[in-house]
Amino acid sequence: MNLTDEQRQQVATWIAAGAKLSEVQSRLAAEFGIKLTYMEARFLVDDLKLTPKDPEPPKVVEPVAPVKPAAAAPVAGAIPATDEVLPPASKVSVSVDQITKPGTVISGKVSFSDGQTADWYLDQAGRLGVVPKQQGYKPSAADVQQFQLALQQEVAKLGY
Repeated sequence: MNLTDEQRQQVATWIAAGAKLSEVQSRLAAEFGIKLTYMEARFLVDDLKLTPKDPEPPKVVEPVAPVKPAAAAPVAGAIPATDEVLPPASKVSVSVDQITKPGTVISGKVSFSDGQTADWYLDQAGRLGVVPKQQGYKPSAADVQQFQLALQQEVAKLGY
C-alpha cells in the first residue's frame, strides 16, 4: 500500500473524526482512486498505528422524579395516606411443585378463598392453565386476580 504522506494524513484525520474502517475504505476509493479490501484497509490503519474509535453509547436520560406536595397536618382519627395501594388480604394460596409435571415449564397447586383447590401449570408456549379438582368449578374474578398476583410473586422468588 503505497500512500503519499498527504493520503496517510487524510486517513489519520478520518479515523480521528470517528470514521469506521468501511468508511475509510470507501473514501480512499472515492477521493484517491485507491481500492482496498476491508482487510487491506484494516492493515493500513494498523500500519499507521491508528485506532478507530468505538461509537459512543446512546445517552440515557434519567426520568425526573415527580415532586411530592407538602404533607398536610394530620387529622385526628384519619387513616394515614400512603403512596402504595396495598392489595386486600388474600385467602388464595399458591405453591410450586418440586417436580414439574411433564409437558410444562412450571406447575403447582392453588387454594382459593372458598376452599376449592386446583392444579395450575405454565406450558412451553407461556399459556397458563388451571385444572380444578371439582369438575366445572370456576373461581371468582377476585380470586383469579389474587391467584395471578400470588403466582407472579412465587415465580419471581424462583427466578423465572
